[in-house]
Parts: sequence; C-alpha cells; structure tokens
Amino acid sequence: MNKRFIRIIPKLDIKNGLLIKGINLEGLRVLGDPYKFAECYYNYNADEIYYVDNVATLYGTNNLSKFVSKTAKNIFVPLAVGGGIKSLNDIEKFLKNGADKICINSAAINNIKLVRDASRVFGSSTITTVVEALKIENKYFLTKSNGRDLVKKNPVDWAKQLEDFGSGEIFLTSINNEGIQKGFDIDITKKVSRAVSIPVIAHGGAGSMKDVYEVIVKTNISGVSLASILHYDICKNFKFKKPKIGNINFLEKGEKKKTRNLIQVLKKYLSKKGVNVRL
Repeated sequence: MNKRFIRIIPKLDIKNGLLIKGINLEGLRVLGDPYKFAECYYNYNADEIYYVDNVATLYGTNNLSKFVSKTAKNIFVPLAVGGGIKSLNDIEKFLKNGADKICINSAAINNIKLVRDASRVFGSSTITTVVEALKIENKYFLTKSNGRDLVKKNPVDWAKQLEDFGSGEIFLTSINNEGIQKGFDIDITKKVSRAVSIPVIAHGGAGSMKDVYEVIVKTNISGVSLASILHYDICKNFKFKKPKIGNINFLEKGEKKKTRNLIQVLKKYLSKKGVNVRL
C-alpha cells in the first residue's frame, strides 16, 4: 500500500443559508443548518471542511461570510471556501474571515490568469482549483457554474494547465456520479491524479467505505470529499426548523435513528486496510 496521507473532507453545499444536497448537482434537498453539520464533522475527526455557495456564480455573489467567520472561530481544522469567487479581493475577504483555502472553478475557466495571480499573492497552497468533469458518450468535458454550463475542454488537459498556472490542489468532481452513491468514476480520477503532481481530491459517488477504499488504491489521489454518505446519516440528529423553501418531505417522514461517527469508522476501516489516515 502506498503510504501517502489521505484526507477525509466533508463537502457542504449551501444555498440561502441552508445546507442542501442533490444528485448530479441538481434536484436539491434542504438538510438544515450548515454550521451544525460542520461542527459535528469537526467532532467526528474530519481533516478539513469545504463550504460551497451553490448558487454564487449564478447570482454573482458569495454569501458565506458569516458561516466562514463563525466556523473559523470554533472549528479548528482547515476550512476551504468556494462559489462565485472571481477576484483577488474576493479571495482576500474570505481569508480575512478565516478561510484557509479558496476554491475556484468558473473564474479560472473564464480567466486562468487569476489562478497565477492568486497563487503569487496568497501562495499556491491557498489556491485550490475545482475541475467538474462531465462524461457524455464516453468523452469527458468540463462544466462550470456548479454543473450548469458545459465547457468543451478536456478535464485532464485542464488540470495540467491549472497546475502550470500555480494551482496548489485539484478538487475533482464527477458530475455523473455525484450524489448517486454508487462509487467514484475511477477512470477520470485516475487520469487526472496521474497527470499532475499536485494533490487531487476525489469527489462524487461515495456510497460505502469500500467505494472510498477503491478510489484510493486505484488512483493517486490525496484525499476524498464526502457529502451524501455523511449528511443523510446525521441530519436527523438535529432539531429541524422547517424552512420556507426546498424539498424537505424526506426529512419530515424519515425515521429517527441513532447515527454513528462515520468519519472515524471510515478512518479505522481504511487504516486496517493499510491506508495512511489521521486517527
């Protein structure tokens, strides 16, 4: 087993101040207060937390400042923030609010020089670039605006270009697998992680601990980002105030149950398999 260190990173998509989750980045369900989930994952031994404003690019603004500030004051693991970040001023604002990393997708596609400039000003370790890969008839393309807009670029070539422009890390999402919990897209993850020398985080498809182990051993990734597998297990732990928007029927009708510390369970499972994780 390759003894590279593997990080486990919960991803929290946020819309109008609420944690949401969808399938293929669509069909969004409301889950609750994102801060409560982040606090729980911190207590569960997450290695990082990733906040994304799901509609920031669509609406032209990122509204995560209060969540970032509150989280940074109380949760002591690296915090990454993404969604609608399009300038050095945007990056500086979130770093001052307590973010440790900034995740850029659409703005990099629109102007890759932003990646170069940001890495020079803030350091490459601060700049993560998001690669959203969509498979259509056995060919891979990029998307931007959280999966809304197709971009006719090859994700592998794009990842190499991002590295050349100073990106410190690639956050790779498989749009086709995202939210369906049937396993990662090993093919694109292997290609991207082997094409670059910077860390690659795999996201999209985890439905079991076996899925996570498989993507680790079959690719060169440095971490796994999880959402559905974690959110749906713990969301019924919290008192739920009915919001004015969103699909919440599954929460209202769902059976209450005692949940596990899935992150720690996963890490112990991976450790026994020879994967280097922080226990």
